[in-house]
Amino acid sequence: MSAPASNAGYDEWLDALADGEGYALVCPDGHGSLPPRRVCPECGSTALSEEPLAETGTVETYSVVHVAGPRFADDTPYVNAIAEFGPVRLTGVLRGAEPATDAVEIADRVAVGDRVAVGVEERATDGDPLVVFRPADGE
Repeated sequence: MSAPASNAGYDEWLDALADGEGYALVCPDGHGSLPPRRVCPECGSTALSEEPLAETGTVETYSVVHVAGPRFADDTPYVNAIAEFGPVRLTGVLRGAEPATDAVEIADRVAVGDRVAVGVEERATDGDPLVVFRPADGE
């Protein structure tokens, strides 16, 4: 069964990210976006190329989520973060700040400017794929 039209492009992007081959769509002016874009949201160019994501990104902001919608009910509490990876910003859940046992302890171990790697893991609530950040090796 094929993916719903609303997920076309994004599901393939998630698969590429899970395989370590994440990419951004970049126009000739260097503006970045993510699938399923077909037009640059900044300048309107239709000449988008797939450019590899940087190996690590930088945390720009984060928040601890204690009350979540039904799709994330069993995942709470968790840390939701936005990180810059070259020409794009990604939103994901921060994991891997062990030995933290909950999101509040993880939040105590993360700061704006920290370097993170990105990947795909399963959401605890329903097993669907989820963009996840982990502290970059050695940092």
